[in-house]
Amino acid sequence: MEKRAMIEKMVRFYNNRAYTHNYMLAFNMGSSVMVVFANGDMLANVVTLDKASRGAGYSLRFKPTKAQKAYMMENCKFFELCTKADIENACATCKYNKGEIVEKFLTERYGQTWVKDNVAFTDDGDLTVDGIAYQIKYEKATFINEKQMERMA
Repeated sequence: MEKRAMIEKMVRFYNNRAYTHNYMLAFNMGSSVMVVFANGDMLANVVTLDKASRGAGYSLRFKPTKAQKAYMMENCKFFELCTKADIENACATCKYNKGEIVEKFLTERYGQTWVKDNVAFTDDGDLTVDGIAYQIKYEKATFINEKQMERMA
């Protein structure tokens, strides 16, 4: 299957099962970490097809190129969350990864207490603000892989 067709197939599968189609997508822009508010219709334009680990086929990842970052900044509401150094410093002093730290920073930005959880993307978002549930993804995050799709089909 051609790469673009595979991306669209995986995005469609993900969107058909996702609890929410609202996203806070975080990425590095210079020394800053920017967050855009995106929706499910945009995913196919800002994700990458990658090789999943442990023989799980392809994975759909948020690894935006410069062009994809520019597209998001032009088409989405956005804000600066913190610096890359803030994330690196937080990771150095705890057991959480960069994606979890971004989730923590965003949760606290909205006046909520962050708790590490493993709620599936089909059951809830990562953060609810003003009654809207959002999935949070930081650079290199995986949305879904082919093995997960097989299990869920």
